[in-house]
Order: sequence, then C-alpha cells, then structure tokens
Amino acid sequence: MKSRSQQFIVYFFIISAVIAMFVFGIQPDSNREDVLTINEVAQDIQLGRISRVNIEMDDKITVIYKDGTERISHKEPGATLVEQLVGLGVTTDKLAPENVNLEVRSPSVWSGIISTIVILLPIIVLVIIMWFIFRQAQGSNNQAMAFGKSRARMFTSDHPNVTFDDVAGVDEAKEELGEIVEFLREPEKFIQLGARIPKGVLLVGPPGTGKTLMAKAVSGEAAVPFFSISGSEFVEMFVGVGASRVRDLFEQAKRHSPCIVFVDEIDAVGRQRGAGLGGSHDEREQTLNQMLVEMDGFETDTNVIVVAATNRPDILDPALLRPGRFDRRVTLDRPDVKGREDILKVHVKGKPLNRKVDLGSLARGTPGFVGADLENLVNEGAILAARRNKKSIGQAELEEAIERVVMGPERKSRLISDEEKRIIAYHEAGHAVVGNAIPEADSVQKVTIIGRGEAGGITWFRPDQERLLMSRKKIKATMAYALGGRAAEEAIFDDITSGGSSDFDEVTKMARSMVTRLGMSESLGPMVYGKNEELIFLGREISSQRDYSDSIAEKIDAEVRILVDEAFAKAKKILKKYRKQLDAVAKKLLEVESLSREEFEAIFPPPNKKKSGTPQLI
Repeated sequence: MKSRSQQFIVYFFIISAVIAMFVFGIQPDSNREDVLTINEVAQDIQLGRISRVNIEMDDKITVIYKDGTERISHKEPGATLVEQLVGLGVTTDKLAPENVNLEVRSPSVWSGIISTIVILLPIIVLVIIMWFIFRQAQGSNNQAMAFGKSRARMFTSDHPNVTFDDVAGVDEAKEELGEIVEFLREPEKFIQLGARIPKGVLLVGPPGTGKTLMAKAVSGEAAVPFFSISGSEFVEMFVGVGASRVRDLFEQAKRHSPCIVFVDEIDAVGRQRGAGLGGSHDEREQTLNQMLVEMDGFETDTNVIVVAATNRPDILDPALLRPGRFDRRVTLDRPDVKGREDILKVHVKGKPLNRKVDLGSLARGTPGFVGADLENLVNEGAILAARRNKKSIGQAELEEAIERVVMGPERKSRLISDEEKRIIAYHEAGHAVVGNAIPEADSVQKVTIIGRGEAGGITWFRPDQERLLMSRKKIKATMAYALGGRAAEEAIFDDITSGGSSDFDEVTKMARSMVTRLGMSESLGPMVYGKNEELIFLGREISSQRDYSDSIAEKIDAEVRILVDEAFAKAKKILKKYRKQLDAVAKKLLEVESLSREEFEAIFPPPNKKKSGTPQLI
C-alpha cells in the first residue's frame, strides 16, 4: 500500500510538470509570425498606424494598433525605447502623447511568481523524482539487508512477565528449570565451584502441556531479556538466509547477555540431517549446522541459554541433543488429578465462580486433559453461563463444558424416526449394561441418545482413579462393552445396523495390538510382530515392515478373531442375564434422552465392585 501511494505521488508530480510546462512555457511570442521587429515598430509609428505601446520591464513591448490589433515585439537592451525609435528615424512629433501613448508597466506579483515557477518547476520535479527513486532504492536495499536478519521478538525485564505462579501441574519441571533461574540470577555461585551454565534446555511434551508458558515463566523469574522465535521463521527458500538469521539472533543475544533464547517448534529446523529427499546440503541443514556452531562453538563464555520446545524429540538430530548443546531434557507430561485441579485454579482466577463449584470433581472427570484443554473447558463454561444469563459460572456449566470439549456440542435439531431412536436407545443401553456388569470396566458416567459430532448416541465411561498401566482383563472388558451395542441390536431386533462400525474398528485395533505389540496372546507369546516404518520428512507411519512368516500371519489373524469372538460372546451372555435392566435403561432413555451416572445406577446398580482404568467413549 505504501509503495502504491509513493508511485501515485511521483506520477502526479510528473503529470503536473508536463501540464505546467505546456501551459506556461508556450508564450504568444513563441509564434514567430506574430512578433514584430523593432524596425517594423518604428516604421508603423512613423506611418501613424499605432495608437499605444506598452513597455514591460523585461524589454518586452506590446504594440496596439489603431484597429485594435495587438502585436508583440522586443526592444534592444541597454537603451530606452524612445532612443531606439529616434535612432531608427522616428520623428519626435510622432512620439508625442497625442499620436502614440508610450506606457511603462511594472510586472504584477503573480506574473513574477508564475514566471519563477515556470523556470524552477522542471528542476523541482526532477529533484522530487530523484528523491523518490533514491528512497525506493534505499528501502529495497534495507529490505535486502534485513532479509537475513533475525525475526526474534525481544521481551525485556520490564515487560509484563509470566512467573512460576502462573504455571501449575508440572512441579517437577519447575524444579528443573528453577536451577536455570538460579544460574541466571547468581552465576558466580556456580562458577566458583567450577560448574558451567547449561547451554540449552529442551522442553518435551504433548501439545498443550505448557511448554511455551514454561519458557516465559523462566524468563519472568530470572528477569532477563527473552528472545522468542519459531523454528519455521529461520528457513526460507533462499539458500543461506536461515544461517544468517541464526547468526544475527545469537549476536543480538550476546549483546543482551545474560538472556534466554526460546525456539518454539524446533523440529521445524532441527530434524535429523542426511534424511532429506532433496539432498544433504539443503537450506534447512545449513541453518541447523549454524545453530550447532552457535550453541557449542569456539565461543563458550557467553551467558546465553537456549530453551527449545518440541513434541517430536524422536526426529531431532543427535548432534543437537548431545550434552553441551541441550544439556537437559525436561518433560512436561499430561497432568494428574492434583495437577489438573491446580491448573483449573489458575484459569478460574478473576472469573465469577459459584461457591458450590467443586474443582476436585472436575479434575477427576477430566483424565487425559492438558493445560490447553482445561483452559478451553473454563472458557466454554463461561460462555454457557453467559448464554444462560447467569452472573456466575456454576458446576452444571463446567460439567457440560467437559462434554462439549470431549464429545462436541449436542445435535438436538437432527430429526430421526421413532424406530431409529429406539435402535439407538438399545444400542447405548447395551454398552452401558455390559460395562456396568464387568468389574474391570470403568464406571458409566453418562448415557445419551442425543447425537454429538458424528455419533448418534454416546455412552461415556469414566474411571474412578487413573492408571498408567492397562491390564489384559481391562482391555478385554473394554472390548466386551464396546461390542455391547451390536449384541443388544441382535438380541432385541433380530437384525443389525451400521451404528457399530466405529466400535468394530476400535475392538479390532485393540485385539491386534494385544497380539502383535503387547505380548498378550497365549499362543504367540510375549513377542512383537512387525515394525512400523516412519520417514522423518513424510510424517507418521507410512508402512509396517513384516518380519514374520505367512504361517505366523495366519496365527495372528486367528488369535485376533478369537479375542473378538470372546468379547462378543461375553457381551451377549451379559445382556441375556440382565435383559430386564437393558429394557429398563432403554425405556428410560426414550423418555428423558440422557441419563447421568446416578440415574443409571438407580436403574441398574453395579452388581460387582468396579476397578480403576482409563476413560472411554463408546
């Protein structure tokens, strides 16, 4: 936009100059046929043809004839007009006022200004054009010179900072990074003992666990300059630009040391070298080589700490991960129940929260949630409260927000027939009844026939406490209640529908994983069959390398079939035993559409004591 306006100004001045030169530059005396010589003027005065002569200050004279015609002429400089006319033979009586009126006129102010403008305008326009050309050339030169400059944003200590108080649920990570803060605050304390300041810290964890927030907190605690840049901002299509930006970034950091350089998503530039499809000397690898040199080159006395974040540490170059570059690897994992409660306390600060809200219950109901999910949960709860015209955020809004985050918004407007509604009710009731009857299965949290996302109905299983390990009984229980929907359709309608396709997909994956990955097959034993191949630059797994024979493949397929058949048979057996409870749950779902845990267990109390596990949506 700026360049267009500059071009418009240039064109405007050029056109104005041309018009001005055309208007003011072409004078009447430029036409040689209308200009009289001084001899002709003398002759016409002697003949009595001229009535008046106007004498200008610039030797220009205007001759007015008795018939009203006006002609232009010029007198010779250095003498008056009368002297020249007398010298040319005009008698004095002919120059008397009664014969010829000789009038001397001084030029007006405007004529002088216009004359000056006409003379100076081409020069002014030329100067302006040259100035704009110089400015554009200088701007292009600056852009070209700045092309290799770092795009990192620097935040100084007086900038509003994030501290460790704003980060919750990652206590171990805060302890690790607390030492980095001490290094930056009191480096002499460690130097006296011969300890060197860590060159780099790699923050590793799933998306949304707070890696960027943690890096800002370290800067805020240490009160040092903080340079922030993304890994993708280094790499351009032009060779050498990325390396130049790395050099410029570290030069700026050294001038402001001690400081922190934060590189977000470092896997964009730090991927393993030699694995690219375009050769081994592409732009990205040159950028990485320069970063390796800057982090642990010949200059080792700079107090610059590089903090990087990634959720793919497996694809980073080994030279980048070695001690001396990234000395520490800090893992930010998914928070546990206590961590989720602490995170919720951080996000509800400053929000009008109802006194009856139980954050501990919300934390227990959100297993697997990371910090970003919990922040979104609180925000969705606030939106629901505002939509309902409430002055504070209540437990009901936050509970519903969990369901919206996990399963998506309800689809109440979708029209379905009574027959399909009855099929969905029995399908979801089958999931719930089978899961409730198996001790190893999770507790039923909610059953609904209101569609969410692509699902026609949902049965939500939630554990009473979290576990890191998954037992074989737990997996088999999950497979059984996943097939409870199909078993209920067969038992009630003597027909089957396509509603259980996603259930079959999950069950098949679990069964195959038990056989080929988890070593839970009695016939094939504790072995891993097949290796997943992944090319670094082509994303996730693209193929599975088969390292077993055809006979083993047949046994794997047979074992997967046995596990699925066992789970399906168990689901049908349970539904046959608890047929009355199945009918009661389905009937209630057709009436109220959704059942909470308390409402469901009032109809069908758990016949066996539940054991903990992980949450499932069926």
